[in-house]
Amino acid sequence: MRATVLRTQTSAAARRPGRLILTGLAILVASFVVFGTVLVQQITERTVRDNLSGTPAATDLVIGDSDHPPPTVADLERVRAVPGVAEAVSRVSIGVSIGEGYLNLQADPGTGPLTTVRVVEGSYPDAPGEIAVTPRTAERLGLSVGATTSGTGGELTTPARLTVTGLVDTAADAGYDAYAPDSVVTSWGRLTALERVDVRVAPGTSTEAVRQQVVAAVVGQPIRTGAEVRQAEANAAAEEVGRLFILVGIFVSIAVVAAALVVTSTFRIVFAQRMRQLALLRAVGADRGALVGALTAEGALTGLVAGVVGVASALALGYALPAILRVSGMAVSSPGLPLATAGVVVIGAVVVTVLAVLAPALSAARVSPLEALRTASTTSGRRGIGVLRLVFGLLLAVGAVLAAVGTVSQLPEPDQSTYDPAMPLLLLVGSGGLAFFALVALGPLLVRPVLAVVGWPLRQLGPLGRMSVGGIGGAPRRAAAVSVVVALGVTLISGVVIGGASLQVLADREVALSAPTDFEVTSNGGTLPGALVTQAKTADALARVVPYRRVGDVTLTRGGDQLGDVESGYPTSDLDVAALPTIRDLDVAQGVLADRGPGRIVLAGWVARDAGLHVGDTATLTLGGRTVDVRVAAILPAEGPLHAGILVDRGDLDRLGVPTAYTGLLADAAGADEDGRTAGVRALRQAIAGSDGVGLAVLADERDRNDALVRTLVWIAVGLVSLTVLIAVVGVGSTTALSVVERIRESGLLRAIGLSRTGLRTMLTVESGLYGVIGATIGLLLGVPYAWLAVHALGINAPLTVPVLPLAGLFVTLVVLTALAGVLPARRASRVSPVAALGADG
Repeated sequence: MRATVLRTQTSAAARRPGRLILTGLAILVASFVVFGTVLVQQITERTVRDNLSGTPAATDLVIGDSDHPPPTVADLERVRAVPGVAEAVSRVSIGVSIGEGYLNLQADPGTGPLTTVRVVEGSYPDAPGEIAVTPRTAERLGLSVGATTSGTGGELTTPARLTVTGLVDTAADAGYDAYAPDSVVTSWGRLTALERVDVRVAPGTSTEAVRQQVVAAVVGQPIRTGAEVRQAEANAAAEEVGRLFILVGIFVSIAVVAAALVVTSTFRIVFAQRMRQLALLRAVGADRGALVGALTAEGALTGLVAGVVGVASALALGYALPAILRVSGMAVSSPGLPLATAGVVVIGAVVVTVLAVLAPALSAARVSPLEALRTASTTSGRRGIGVLRLVFGLLLAVGAVLAAVGTVSQLPEPDQSTYDPAMPLLLLVGSGGLAFFALVALGPLLVRPVLAVVGWPLRQLGPLGRMSVGGIGGAPRRAAAVSVVVALGVTLISGVVIGGASLQVLADREVALSAPTDFEVTSNGGTLPGALVTQAKTADALARVVPYRRVGDVTLTRGGDQLGDVESGYPTSDLDVAALPTIRDLDVAQGVLADRGPGRIVLAGWVARDAGLHVGDTATLTLGGRTVDVRVAAILPAEGPLHAGILVDRGDLDRLGVPTAYTGLLADAAGADEDGRTAGVRALRQAIAGSDGVGLAVLADERDRNDALVRTLVWIAVGLVSLTVLIAVVGVGSTTALSVVERIRESGLLRAIGLSRTGLRTMLTVESGLYGVIGATIGLLLGVPYAWLAVHALGINAPLTVPVLPLAGLFVTLVVLTALAGVLPARRASRVSPVAALGADG
């Protein structure tokens, strides 16, 4: 009998492959995502290995590494004298201070197989005093081919006259890079030690033979082949890729769990549709064990088909996409053919599906033989949950609350200097996991109250709205199973969005302190010429020019006693923060920043803690025997702008005897984008021309790097958690499609009493959208508090920032996506005539 039942169920499933694929659609998508992730990791690692090595492909031998004493110039000359060595070049760099900024001067041959640069304008330097610069460096420093400048300080032993002979293109252009032959670089810096030596062996010569001679020429120096070095560089980059994909794997695992929940829901619907058939099998002698085995085998078949289709689709796309990208000019490598991994993914799909189908199979096998006498082939789904499930769900919820309370108890104090986030984050993850499984267990009980709130506006729209809400409320277990997956995705995405917004605010605050404007002009230990400040203020390419003075040895005293442990005093500035556009980004721990004025100061947090001062306290500023009595108006959390410890009024610095000449100035570019920034740089270059010891820093580059890093991290995280949302949308579509079949007689009855096709389509589409409304509501209710805990548990002092518009957009997007997932099933239901629907068996 067991064999007969098994054959009946599996053959019925095989005869309807469309239903089979629809039932396992979530597993299909999960299999595609899992195997696609494996292929993407291979593509990324191979692309990194093939294209991102910093060692030229023509390098046969490399002398020197970071773990041994560096090779010397004498070693380089001995290597060049070895027979069979076609070329030997050193890799070394020195810092050069020029009147207009800073250069990182690197040694490179400029031509030949061992060069890492390409000349795009002019010629490569070949004589002492000549350099080539990158295009961005030329823009930033106002250099051009043929321009001359003086190189001083840095690692130069004597001043040198530098002439730009050409512009070179490189793999990375930081805006301060210059190149010259190694002989020029080593002679300027009077260097004897090199970073390493690259060797190219003459064609037709044995690399191993040359290697042995080089070993004898430079005794004690480590020597590796170029292939080994390139492999090591590629491995280091690939290792970073591997770390990233560990994080990807965590989110993929969450997506697989979501797929299992969706599959459980769809199998409940499928088995409910066949309840009369199962009852007939019980009536002719099939026991519960035989039914469970047959239904589980059907689940295994579904998982096998879905896994194979998902893996095959991922493999096809994984090979097609790199080929298409290579045609468009992008250097992207193809993946391998991981057949073993493909087999593991397919087996995993089968296992996950079997585990997901067990609960619906056990529930369906409890059908009574008397159900065979029913006129309908389906039975109404259970609306409640059992006592055991209720108790288990409540225990999980209590555990989640206790873990969250433990997380709060572990959060750092405001002035805590040492903090380990490992335990709070572990408790937070545990709380989140317990909360999710509690939601799974208690979901059917939560659907009705949530639906009562979010469905109220729909009920006011008339019969269609009331029927849509009633359709969801009539099957709370089904609604809970799908909505929980939507809630999981929304919780993750909202957490990422809130965390990203909080990190952005933190980054803006850090930038407001270290890079409050686009440019900063400073004098090395002296003051700025008055004409320089005047010219900067009148330049059309500049905006908001804010000069300031800075002294480094102001002490705080009270009653003649020095406050704090800093003997040399605190860095003090009269920078007018109110004139800076980033003042709104500054965080104030105590007081009001605008209260700074004559006799009122602002302290950095570390100064306030060191001196034991609070807002409203009085103290005395002391410098060179002069004193000024002041009151603390505000305290910043940590550093002050430009690392100032004390911000004072300009008049107070005058009374302390500080010279009136400025020591630095801040300015913004008047124009936007790179062109405006370049124009601002050139205007400042002209202003400081001829001023010795005056340097220019482009702070906007630092700000751009910080912003780009935060945006990249947020978009990567959003992309990863979107996998769960994709599974959720697929689940809504498959659930709606299967429920249409389950409710075909209901649809026919509605049509028979006058509901139009458009009305039926609208009702079913709105029902699908309600899955998204319920899930998104629950997800946001969980996402905001967990995001708050996560931000504080990281210990990065980022403020909780809830971006209302992005979260509202997320809510609307989820509702629209889930509604769209129900459009096709709704159209299918509306095409069935009322007569055919009323005559259908259930």
